[in-house]
Amino acid sequence: MNTFGRKFRVSIFGESHGPAIGCTIDGVFPGTPIILEDLEKEIARRKSGGKGTTPRTEADKPIILSGVLDDHATGAPLTIVFLNENTHSSDYEKLLNHPRPGHADFVAGVKYADFQDPRGGGHFSGRLTLPIVAAGYVAKQVFSDIVINAELIEVGGVVPKIPAHAKNDPEVLAAIAAAEAEGDSLGGIVECTVKGRGLEIGYGEPFWDSVEALISHAIFSIPGVRGIEFGDGFQAARMKGSEHNDPIGADCLPVKNGAGGVNGGITNGAPILFRVAFKPTSSIRKPQLTMNFEEEKMTPLVVPGRHDVCFALRTPVVVEAMTAIVMADLLEISDLEPFVEAD
Repeated sequence: MNTFGRKFRVSIFGESHGPAIGCTIDGVFPGTPIILEDLEKEIARRKSGGKGTTPRTEADKPIILSGVLDDHATGAPLTIVFLNENTHSSDYEKLLNHPRPGHADFVAGVKYADFQDPRGGGHFSGRLTLPIVAAGYVAKQVFSDIVINAELIEVGGVVPKIPAHAKNDPEVLAAIAAAEAEGDSLGGIVECTVKGRGLEIGYGEPFWDSVEALISHAIFSIPGVRGIEFGDGFQAARMKGSEHNDPIGADCLPVKNGAGGVNGGITNGAPILFRVAFKPTSSIRKPQLTMNFEEEKMTPLVVPGRHDVCFALRTPVVVEAMTAIVMADLLEISDLEPFVEAD
């Protein structure tokens, strides 16, 4: 299914080289401010064009089809679409018989009996993160007192001196240039923090609907994610209990926040903190020996098309968006006051 959420429900649709992609959001509180210019600024954070990103450039102009009137949500399903205008579909004609390593080409062909759209990865493409960013913008408008911030803290094993400036870090740029020269790619790690007065104690449920489970569900829906850890994460397995345990301070908050803002699946009032690992881009120019079903043997494949050397560079806003969608769904409708403008 292509829908996530219960009270704040997000559905995405479209394929990378189809006419358009988009999202429909149900459960947006009436009166929520939706400002097109602000939405466009959020979308611009994901755009390609920088060093290490795909040369495919799209206008990425959001078209709001329903659910917004006079810059406010009406309460009806809110639909946003984006046109696909810069496609090179011929690059993908041979991939049905020679599927790309690391991609969904082969499993999609088996699951959908080769009826899937293979162009640009179809519905499996990272381009589908664009409507997710749009839905994330809407989700962020639902709560005004929770701040979500994600930053790239590592690229191909290189830790930038200032995460917020990772795209311009000399060591990061050098690593990207080296990988590109080799016809290869790099992965990265994004760290995300959720904090603010609105992040109270008590959101989430034990077990199936724990805050970590819901965030992980959404984060792993981003193409290319290979891991997630909260707070001390995997390092906790190397600690003793006395090191990892987190005393409750006089302010009723954990002193160290080693659990990343969650105990027993429920928010503990401290910032939610987690890190996301993104794999290297699977589409690379370096030849790879892989099964060719037309020739019935393994043959070299040089992946055609236009691709990011490190798509993790463009993912912080996507991680924020997925997190915002989860947080919006966690909020009880009764907790939200109508947006009433002052006279």
